[in-house]
Amino acid sequence: MNLIAILVALGLEQWRAFQWRNGVQRLFGRYARFLERRFNAGTEQQGALTALLAMGPPVAIAAAGYWALDALHPVLGLVWNVAILYLLVGFRHFSHAFTAIGDALRAGDAIGARKRLMAWRGADASAATAEEIPKLAIEQGIEDSYRHVFGTLFWFLVLPGPGGAVLYRLTVLLAAQWQGVAVTPVGHQLASFGQPVQRLLYWLDWIPVRLTALTFAVVGDFEDAVYCWRIQAKQWPSIHDGILLASGAGALGVQVGGVITDSMGEPEFRPELGMGESADADILPSAIGLVWRALLVWLAVLLLLTLAYWAP
Repeated sequence: MNLIAILVALGLEQWRAFQWRNGVQRLFGRYARFLERRFNAGTEQQGALTALLAMGPPVAIAAAGYWALDALHPVLGLVWNVAILYLLVGFRHFSHAFTAIGDALRAGDAIGARKRLMAWRGADASAATAEEIPKLAIEQGIEDSYRHVFGTLFWFLVLPGPGGAVLYRLTVLLAAQWQGVAVTPVGHQLASFGQPVQRLLYWLDWIPVRLTALTFAVVGDFEDAVYCWRIQAKQWPSIHDGILLASGAGALGVQVGGVITDSMGEPEFRPELGMGESADADILPSAIGLVWRALLVWLAVLLLLTLAYWAP
């Protein structure tokens, strides 16, 4: 049933993306900010309690809804799983952005590509050069493919019902919203508040990040992907992002990272990840293909496990 739910949700998402997804995320973001204003006094204990209050009800509703509907009829449980995954999984979220940026660059429209990249990343890239845009797009695409597809599907499969998928996606949203330092009206810096969510995300990512990186290696250049993973990943500020980007770039045979131009027009020096030439517009379709092949490997393994489970 899990395999069927994933296939149906992916098919629906490719056919027509859930238009209210961003609205649902913004609604959760407002709810999380409300809780933060009420409970953030700068301690980790308060951060853990607030995270529980923010994520507990949606996770409980997702899990309880599945068990209740599945008890009535398995098809109802399947429909519930499909609905939850359709809301959470976002393959189209990055694949269409990849395509739009690549088309703009091949047409010589660097300004249009830059605008699409900024809309996708949600960060200023107005000073990025035409040579830097493909590199930034691949970095964002690899990270998004993991967050919106592989990480979400892993926890959907590991924890019973769709509660695991909801837990993972909400943890990602909270970690992004509560990262860094919070400043109160009286000027106190309360960095500890977001630490429990950051630690939870680190441990939720530990296994699926490495499985995703291994899959990139299997469907791409295995030797280069593993080499870059082992040697380069730890140089990136986030070890998990470093593993994904190093293995993905190595599997593609290109380089990402390195120097980019920041929003002030100044060079920002970052570690280089991957091997070969620096990423360009022509490699963007190959990056989409890498993610598609990795997803097909996951689905094939899940099919084999399902057949083995049902075999007499």
